[in-house]
Amino acid sequence: MSSLSVPYKRVVVKLGTSVLTSGGNSLDRAHMVELVRQMARLKRGGCEIILVTSGAIAAGREHLGQPDLPASVASKQMLAAVGQSHLMQTWEHLFNLFDMHVGQMLLTRADLNDRERYLNARDTLNALLDFGIIPVVNENDAVATAEIKVGDNDNLSALVAMLADADKLILLTDQSGLFTADPRSNPDAQLISEVNRITDELRKLAGGSGTNLGTGGMATKLQAADVAQRAGIQVAIAAGHSEGVIERLVRGESVGTRFCADEAPLDARKQWLLAAPAASGCLTVDEGAVRALVEKGSSLLPKGITTIDGRFERGAAVSICDPKGRTIGRGIVRYDHASLARIIGCHSEQIEQHLGFSYGTVAVHRNDLVIL
Repeated sequence: MSSLSVPYKRVVVKLGTSVLTSGGNSLDRAHMVELVRQMARLKRGGCEIILVTSGAIAAGREHLGQPDLPASVASKQMLAAVGQSHLMQTWEHLFNLFDMHVGQMLLTRADLNDRERYLNARDTLNALLDFGIIPVVNENDAVATAEIKVGDNDNLSALVAMLADADKLILLTDQSGLFTADPRSNPDAQLISEVNRITDELRKLAGGSGTNLGTGGMATKLQAADVAQRAGIQVAIAAGHSEGVIERLVRGESVGTRFCADEAPLDARKQWLLAAPAASGCLTVDEGAVRALVEKGSSLLPKGITTIDGRFERGAAVSICDPKGRTIGRGIVRYDHASLARIIGCHSEQIEQHLGFSYGTVAVHRNDLVIL
């Protein structure tokens, strides 16, 4: 098999359940081998490939003969436990056809919330790539609960792209990209070929899950694209059954919808802060603090905080909201909720007077703050 010279050196490919099953109830292995052929050819051309795969529950249903099960979390986790090994065996067999090795990584949000575990996951990912092994990543659905789930493999793929410092993230689905309206119901819908910045208007265009087979819809793909864009990663959403789609996208062809990477991406710590930790609480701030944070890039001072919601420790991730309740940022707080409640509205020089100690003059330092 010949190789393919490519401009991108590290690419994350996310395959949705609808792509892997071709809309049916079982894995479409004929289509999967075609996708593997494209990835193998790119890898021989010098492109490092990371595969984020859905399909564990569908594989479990197939292996068990499509049983009629209650729509419970336990049933889904059971199907995922059965299907994950069969899905991985399928990928291993298909890549072996091209003399390539794969390595499995199962992740939950708990693996990404903690900074040390986040860095450990990054080291494992890089070690696989250094040895020429293709990482195959999925969420650990067999054990994940609502509290520790990333929630969908679209957002998981964005986190993996950041972990790997990838150049490009490819989200393959049953739609050709982002449209001006739902193309399934509106024949006048037009494909949006390029997006520089994801706006509220674009988010309104994204509906729910496109099929009953997966958990992700266009809305989750926009969330993933937004996170990856901010990290300086180019993103593409395209139809998984379009001929040669992976090769064409990695060559730089205009296929589907392309989301341009930010020219000034966040640094590594802020990438983790943006994508990984779940917020433990919320700090509502006044209009003056909103202007200082958003327009001047300032730290958040206790004086600008009006209310505190939630219980959190020092060093926890918190959301920062404007007076209307809209989330404007996320940051690492320097005081726990009880201490912070005693100093909100106070000038910074009064912190030690009120608490008897001080961890500094700010509630959230700008180095530990991401504005959304």
